[in-house]
Amino acid sequence: MGPAVAQAPDPASRTLPASQVPDGGRASAPAPTPPGTEVPEGGPASEGAPARGTGGAPAPGTDGGPTSESAPAPEVAPAPGGTGKRLLLAAPRGYCAGVDRAVDVVEQALAHYGAPVYVRKEIVHNRYVVEALSRRGAVFVSETDEVPEGARVVFSAHGVSPAVHAQAAARHLATIDATCPLVSKVHKQAIRFAKEDYDIILVGHTGHEEVEGTQGEAPERIQVVNGPHEVDQVQVRDPQKVVWISQTTLSVDETLETVRLLRERFPALADPPGDDICYATQNRQGAVKALAPRCDVVIVVGSGNSSNSVRLKEVAKEAGAGASYRVDFAREIDPAWVAGATTVGLTSGASVPDILVREVIERLGELGFDDVEEVRTATEKITFALPRNLRMDIKAAGGAPAHARRVPAADHTC
Repeated sequence: MGPAVAQAPDPASRTLPASQVPDGGRASAPAPTPPGTEVPEGGPASEGAPARGTGGAPAPGTDGGPTSESAPAPEVAPAPGGTGKRLLLAAPRGYCAGVDRAVDVVEQALAHYGAPVYVRKEIVHNRYVVEALSRRGAVFVSETDEVPEGARVVFSAHGVSPAVHAQAAARHLATIDATCPLVSKVHKQAIRFAKEDYDIILVGHTGHEEVEGTQGEAPERIQVVNGPHEVDQVQVRDPQKVVWISQTTLSVDETLETVRLLRERFPALADPPGDDICYATQNRQGAVKALAPRCDVVIVVGSGNSSNSVRLKEVAKEAGAGASYRVDFAREIDPAWVAGATTVGLTSGASVPDILVREVIERLGELGFDDVEEVRTATEKITFALPRNLRMDIKAAGGAPAHARRVPAADHTC
């Protein structure tokens, strides 16, 4: 039998005995959020902004995001006959709208054009997803020049620089741009500020694909700051014309601290026109902050090259968890991590399909954590439209190009 699941945001929620768990006794993840308004490629339709902290960044501990709805997380009693060991399941967790769209782009391209479909870099930073798409006929390459001339290539959710677009054009490649619209928004900010002759400080991690793509929009104007420890190295031409932008998947609190120190050095530092750290990153960190103080251990499902997954592990420890660990798969969990623990927290990065979370729930159930409570701090309903050229090709062939969040299935990438 799998562990019982209780969903916290509903005041009537309760912990189910194992005998009442759906899916034939398996641990059941909460039902997927119903699709919301489909949003064009340009970005989400905003319905209010998150609370803001220093320098235009979201305030620490806030959920943020245009589609967030706050909800309390009431206490739930242990299931009758259970071990008394509790598993707190963070919500939101897993796929964000940009990742869901990017994975769907590759799947729709394979279905419409047939294999192979080349993908520059990993479409999203998750081992399971990349391996699953590879089995279906996606061919992942490191650089554009590895794609045969005239072939079709998908650009990953992390975005690419103008130089990469130029390389693709020179090789006569048919491109499909799966860049997350929220990353594209940061690119547009970089272009705008460069045209206005600002020195641009990009808060982000050197070497990350998203940072490389954004910096490539104006390499002569953009310098990367990896965190508070690099603020004293920043050099600008005019302290009165400096602006900061950021990678979308950073720690909210660390970014706030970086911006605070930057503003001490450059009091005229300008803010970006909106929150660069995306709603999903903020929401997942907010959910972890809500459950971490109650946990002996927090486990984060996500790959090592996933910036937001790594940040979740750090945030959990900083928010009060006794220990935090990151795994790609349930089989990587060391029973020693939870030996002696009474409460374990579980979340997953924004590029993680829910099937991997369900497997971890089952594994922790085997280790005695059979009382599952969902701790929900926000509800996400946003979706992004597929890239225009892919939509038009599917439509011309008589298909249905609309994109909506997909229902998890055993053999699916969600």
